[in-house]
This record gives sequence, structure tokens and C-alpha cells, in this order.
Amino acid sequence: MLFSQFLNSQVALLLGAWLIYFTVHSALASIPVKRWIVSCQPGLMPAYRLLFNLLAVILILPPVYLLYTTEWAWLWRWSGPAWWLANGLALLAVGLFFWTLSYYDSGEFIGIRQWRQRLRRVEDQERFHISPLHRFVRHPWYFLGLVLIWTRDMNVGLFMSALVTSLYLLIGSRFEEQKLGYYHGQVYARYRERVPGLIPNPWRFLTRRQAEELLADDRDDGNQHD
Repeated sequence: MLFSQFLNSQVALLLGAWLIYFTVHSALASIPVKRWIVSCQPGLMPAYRLLFNLLAVILILPPVYLLYTTEWAWLWRWSGPAWWLANGLALLAVGLFFWTLSYYDSGEFIGIRQWRQRLRRVEDQERFHISPLHRFVRHPWYFLGLVLIWTRDMNVGLFMSALVTSLYLLIGSRFEEQKLGYYHGQVYARYRERVPGLIPNPWRFLTRRQAEELLADDRDDGNQHD
């Protein structure tokens, strides 16, 4: 019964919905697609980020609907000390996520700033920055997302979704690295050498002083190119 749920049509439909979501999301976030939009419809670029986020919300609805309207067999449910540990880690991840929001340009992330300023550039407008969590991992939101995913009770649907989402975050972080390297150049390459990408490593991190020095180097490089 349990094994058959891994092979049934509902799992295939769920994975297909996630595949469509991740494929479209990655394609629209890529530099080649943005360059194509600039060349064909430059007037669309100020609204591109807003439309990108809106489409991301719309496309995630089908897999979420399938996930929570299908009766899946349970694989495990946390109890006792494991319940406290799992939910404690999840709450910590949520708290850290909201804490890090203050270190991001929310206007640019949502797309409001691009729309208001009628920006048509492919590149992100925000300068390279290193938040406290960025000193320990290059993609803190991806890491916190993994913590949230794998601390939940797991049925077959959630487990398959967790697997494909984790794989997407792993692959997506590599594509994100390429974009960040394109945007920020040599300073990001130096940062990448010293800080792990997806999972923190207690032996690889930046001290506060090292982070400040790296940012100072970036500002100096920027001034030289102005």
C-alpha cells in the first residue's frame, strides 16, 4: 500500500506540477530570458519583477492544491523530544528568515522599485552586501527553507515534494551563483571561496571584520569603475 503510493498517478501529477513550476521559475529568472525580453519588449522590463513574482504565486497553486487535497499515506510523524526539536528548529528558521528581511531591499525584491524608476536593466540594482547570516552561508534563505521542509511530519506527498524542492534548491543555487558572479564580479568570487553555499560549515565563515573588508574592497572597485 505504502510503496504503491510512490508509483501512482497522483505522485506523477504532483511531480509534474512541481516540474512545471520550477522550470518556468528558473527560466524566467535567467539572464538569457531577461536579455531576450529587453531586446523584444524593453517596455516590459520595469514590470518584469512584479510579473515574475505574481506568476510564481499563481504557478505554485496547482502543486500545493494537489499536495493538500490528496489523501497520502504517512511516512513519519514527530513525537516526544523529536517533536520539540523539529518544531523548535522550524520556529528558529522562521525567526531568522524574518530577521534577515531587514538586510534586503524589499522594494527591489518585490519589483516595486524597478516599476517606480522605470528601470530596464537586466542586472539587479542592489549592491553586493553581506548580512550576518551571509557570513556563514551564501544562500541563507535556501538553507532556512531546507530546515523548514525537513522538520515537518512527512506523508508520501510531502516527502516527494521535499525531495524535488531540495534538488531544485541545490541546482537553483548553482544558477544563482552564475548570476551573482555576473552581477558582482571578482568580489563575489572571493566571497564564494570563503563561505559555503547551501549548508553552513563551522570551519568556513567570515568574521564581521573580514566581511567589512570584503565590502570595502567592493566599494573601492565600484568607485574605480564610476
